[in-house]
Amino acid sequence: MTKRSGPLYTLLAGFVLAAAMLSLNVTTGSGVTSYSGGTAPATPGTAPTPTPTVAGPSATAPPDADYAGRTADRAASVAVSLRGGKAVAYVCDGRTKEAWLRGDVKDDGTMRLTGKRGAGLDGTLRGGRISGTVHLPGRVNWAFSADKAVKPSGLYRATAVVRGARVEGGWIVQRSGSQVGIVDRDGVPSGAPSIDPATGAVTVYGRQLTAKPIGSAP
Repeated sequence: MTKRSGPLYTLLAGFVLAAAMLSLNVTTGSGVTSYSGGTAPATPGTAPTPTPTVAGPSATAPPDADYAGRTADRAASVAVSLRGGKAVAYVCDGRTKEAWLRGDVKDDGTMRLTGKRGAGLDGTLRGGRISGTVHLPGRVNWAFSADKAVKPSGLYRATAVVRGARVEGGWIVQRSGSQVGIVDRDGVPSGAPSIDPATGAVTVYGRQLTAKPIGSAP
């Protein structure tokens, strides 16, 4: 009887020892536990890696285009070229008054451009037209509007040194084909000769120059 019960006692002792070890693991927390939360807890001493962000151009920025028009009293012409959220504008009366202006264009189409000697342009692009006011030195204020240009209309410019003098010319070509411009020779403005809009060719003080478009009208 004693010999037969020996293996049984050994088996029972094994079960008792296993139960005791399981109880010890639960009590001390050394066992494996499950985690049902949405995010695993961070490892102590480490910080989460931020996701890099890449800035890109605004999807609502006004599209690249050129605009040409006149002041409300038709005393001068105005042209504006938009490229990449920047604007270059030119206003001239074809005789002595002119200004080049530059600045940013906001996503809502508003712009405040500035030039030399306090010249400025405040305008808004809406519905394919830029409307606003031009301010020139001497308290000259002109309301204006400029419609989207179609080649060859738009804004042109030429610079060169002719007979030892620095020459800078600006031209505005309207959709109707009419044009107006001023050539500045060492700071003295005067009416500009007509350019060939197809090639930009123009003769200034006996020298042939090429007036290049500012931007590129579609």
